[in-house]
Amino acid sequence: MTADTTTTSYWMNWRVLICTILVLISLFLASILISKYEGPRKLKHGSRETRQEPAGLLYEDEVWRPSVRGIHPAWLLAFRVVAFIVLLLMLALNVAVDGGGIFYFYTQWTFVLITIYFGLGSLLSMYGCYQYHNKVGGARIDHEEFDAEQGTSGAPRDAENSNMSNVVKSLGPNEERPVRQIAGFWGYAFQIIFQVNLLKQ
Repeated sequence: MTADTTTTSYWMNWRVLICTILVLISLFLASILISKYEGPRKLKHGSRETRQEPAGLLYEDEVWRPSVRGIHPAWLLAFRVVAFIVLLLMLALNVAVDGGGIFYFYTQWTFVLITIYFGLGSLLSMYGCYQYHNKVGGARIDHEEFDAEQGTSGAPRDAENSNMSNVVKSLGPNEERPVRQIAGFWGYAFQIIFQVNLLKQ
């Protein structure tokens, strides 16, 4: 015989309280670890450690640029939009055919999270394609090829940008080099959703 989960007495017992406390403790500890080891951190100025990238740092362009150098970000945008539309249609049809009761199953929530991942990825790619074609920080970012796997910039695409490359190379040790922008809340939320989906498989 199965317990009726719609009654208040089912939820108001000591087992549910213990489970709730354990989940909240896990969330609290996870938030402490994330704030300590992930995201942007203040680096010590005046030491050699300022040149090293801390682990877990996510740059804004890493969420919308393809990892393969030379592929235009619009291709990643197109893939994400098509995937989002297909997944959303499949989810809507599944709910229409089987009803809302499908969400009692863990696998359906995983499918919803993957759909959200592609939806958020589509929005971030749209923003990235907009940035790709506009000036960011006084320099056009589409004139510089970025290798996301190595985190380095390649040679400029045209001759007029070679002067900018020479300026960057001639900077002295006390002068600042161009800085990539660190991802904001939505970039890190996108990464967290990706990692959660990866762990569920």
